[in-house]
Amino acid sequence: MISDVETVSRLAMAAVLGGIIGGERERLSWAAGLRTHMLVAVGSSLIMLTSAYGFADVIGMPGISLDPSRIAAQVVSGIGFLGAGSILLRGEMIRGLTTAASLWTVAGIGLAVGGGLYTASIAATAIILLILAGVKPIERRFFKLRERRELRLIADRGTVTVKALEHSLGGSSGRIKRFVVQQPEDRTDADEVSIGLARMSRNEFDAIRARVLRIEGVRQCIDEPGE
Repeated sequence: MISDVETVSRLAMAAVLGGIIGGERERLSWAAGLRTHMLVAVGSSLIMLTSAYGFADVIGMPGISLDPSRIAAQVVSGIGFLGAGSILLRGEMIRGLTTAASLWTVAGIGLAVGGGLYTASIAATAIILLILAGVKPIERRFFKLRERRELRLIADRGTVTVKALEHSLGGSSGRIKRFVVQQPEDRTDADEVSIGLARMSRNEFDAIRARVLRIEGVRQCIDEPGE
């Protein structure tokens, strides 16, 4: 059995390490921020301490066999409900997966601190913080080439349909994520068509744009940056 000072120290350390990661999420104004990550880390550490040392008084009694890892193992699956709460569907994009993953890893840090694995927990905190704060600029730089893009068409009324687009684009028609047709008030003989396309490079977009321009009845095609 560890001392009370050691117990409090482990809980405090879990709060600090969880707070470091939570601070990065708080900076980006996510709902699961500083306090949530600290609570997850401290709670996980407390569960680990309880699992490892909370039943010391009954260990060795006849007919009793305890596995300290069983309670801690439930944290790994149980933390999922918090992660699910941080995942949001906004339009066609899923947001919050990174925050959900950070909550899951913070739970692991709390378990490691509760188990006395100080080096592992500190190293994990540093690595996770590097991933969250350091990799994001690199990710933006190298993956910005593939953006969601949009086409706006002015065409003869009724000529641009989903069927016409699928026929024109062939296998690339699966890249269409949104198709909206509006009738401009100032034009009685034309449609304004908005087509949302999945993330793609500029070259891929230019190729699709060229095919769309060949559809009979298309008068004008104006591409806009994706959201």
